[in-house]
Amino acid sequence: MRGVIDGRLLLDTAVLIYAVESPEKLSRRVAAALQNDTISLELSAVSLTEIAIKNKVGKLTFPAEVVRRAIESLGIRIVPYTAEHAFHLFELPLHHRDPFDRQIIAQALVEKIPVVTPDRTFGRYEGLKLVW
Repeated sequence: MRGVIDGRLLLDTAVLIYAVESPEKLSRRVAAALQNDTISLELSAVSLTEIAIKNKVGKLTFPAEVVRRAIESLGIRIVPYTAEHAFHLFELPLHHRDPFDRQIIAQALVEKIPVVTPDRTFGRYEGLKLVW
């Protein structure tokens, strides 16, 4: 996706983590979007689940209080994951095998929200708009 970024953006889990722990990994475009008050930054409830599970099994060190502060400081709105999003998984090709990413992709397609992600595999899904 090129041009001006406006409207809603659904952040991939990695983008939230980068914004807090490694902002230098963000593209300039994404870093600017995160600071733009006219853009509605959104995060799937699936991302919160992913972070919590990966913390508990030792794959990630990103405690709940850090997640809460990041959400508050960036002004992120949490998007609930619904049955409609889950039903879209039945139609979704198996380009991406990560179950959390597949749920985020399905949610973005149903909601028609561009996804902010460094993950190039997301680009294999027809109709999914990406920002990086």
